Amino acid sequence: MNYFYHPGLDTSVTQFSFPAEESRHIVKVLRKNQGDTLQITNGKGYLFSAEITTADPKRCSAKVLSSTKTIPPRSELHLAVAPTKRLERFQWFLEKATEIGISEITPILCRRSERKKLSMDRLQRVMQEAMKQSLRTMLPRLNDPVPYEDFLRQEHGELRFIAHCERDEKLDLKRRVAANRDVVILIGPEGDFTRPEIDGAYERGFLPVSLGESRLRTETAALVACVTVNLINSG
Repeated sequence: MNYFYHPGLDTSVTQFSFPAEESRHIVKVLRKNQGDTLQITNGKGYLFSAEITTADPKRCSAKVLSSTKTIPPRSELHLAVAPTKRLERFQWFLEKATEIGISEITPILCRRSERKKLSMDRLQRVMQEAMKQSLRTMLPRLNDPVPYEDFLRQEHGELRFIAHCERDEKLDLKRRVAANRDVVILIGPEGDFTRPEIDGAYERGFLPVSLGESRLRTETAALVACVTVNLINSG
């Protein structure tokens, strides 16, 4: 089974067309024809069944046959992660986090961040492909990069954590997380958060957590946090 993505679909739509890139993939690559049925998500929790009415590789059109809404998650996980110097490593994290299940991601620009700019369109495409591949119907929110201090000043939920490498007293993340409650976790750059950044997070109510005994790369730490929270909520 293949999922396709069309963000403009909602329950009021009866006929629609795919963008050129998706049309070409449907008709030229997958060789779908008029009368074939497709499964399409809008990335907002809905899955649509649609029949191809025009198998045009430049503008494939279809009519909606039915729609279903998936059960939304009972809690949200928001990871604020410093982008990695090598973009492909950050892309890998976004891909895997989307497959596993995450609600929101914010790239944070820290004092030791080695990358300050991101191609947001490219990262969105990575997440869209991961959503389709894993047969999910919720596309995580990917926010624009924001300075670390600005992120701290935003309003966040009750469960707020920071994962860093300083020798402060910490509890394992799995002991801090409570099922079915919204969680925000800060993951720093390869050089870790600075001491003032850590103290600033404490002042805003973020608690220190451990992700294990090993020293992890940024993208690995972020994925471990994602898996840990996901397991707590699925248990």
